[in-house]
Amino acid sequence: MQGVILAGGLGTRLRPYTLFLPKPMLPLGDKPLLQHLIEWLKRNDVTEFTICVGYLRKSIEEYFENGKELGVSINYARTNKPLGTAGQLKSAESQLKGSFVCIYGDSILDFKLKDAMKFHEKKKALATMILMEYKTNLRYGFIELNGEGRVKAWREKPEVKGMINVGCYIMEKRFLKYIPKEKMYGMDIAFRNAIDAGEKIYGYPAKGTFNDIGDKRSYASAYEKYLSELGKIL
Repeated sequence: MQGVILAGGLGTRLRPYTLFLPKPMLPLGDKPLLQHLIEWLKRNDVTEFTICVGYLRKSIEEYFENGKELGVSINYARTNKPLGTAGQLKSAESQLKGSFVCIYGDSILDFKLKDAMKFHEKKKALATMILMEYKTNLRYGFIELNGEGRVKAWREKPEVKGMINVGCYIMEKRFLKYIPKEKMYGMDIAFRNAIDAGEKIYGYPAKGTFNDIGDKRSYASAYEKYLSELGKIL
């Protein structure tokens, strides 16, 4: 199965770190974020990659080249303007053959991807999104009223939980027909298009970990984690 990594975003929430490096090249421990993703996918038998690049793409291409040093094959799909997550994916269309894994280049994942692949194949799905349970406490309390406006309950900062999309998908190439060319397009819109068309879209609840490197706080937390693990190894 091929792998597509979306690595062409501007990383605006991580400025000034991303003024000179694209977000997927920010270091985590002794290697860039993107290398962690490639090595994780390789451990799950994905060895042929297309990396969708745009902003500061030379730093990615010069570092990874054709992937030989990591024991994988890497090609690049290049864009000259921001296209959103689905728009980036569309740029890789000519390099895709059949089933592929698509992953965002700004998160760290660890779960049994092979099991998700088997699920996707069994369901004969057009696309399968990987889901994980997420829970958080709201910042404010909830006040419940009866029909007359009388307070019947006060729930202070209640916990809410549900399944979230972690930015990893298993797809068939045909999914890309729901994405227009050269247009800013979000992955959520592409999925809604496919669902509205009656396509087989599934969600796979995965057990594992998910770290979104979306802003400076989450990046600092992930960096400290990997630095501590590197210290244990040394």
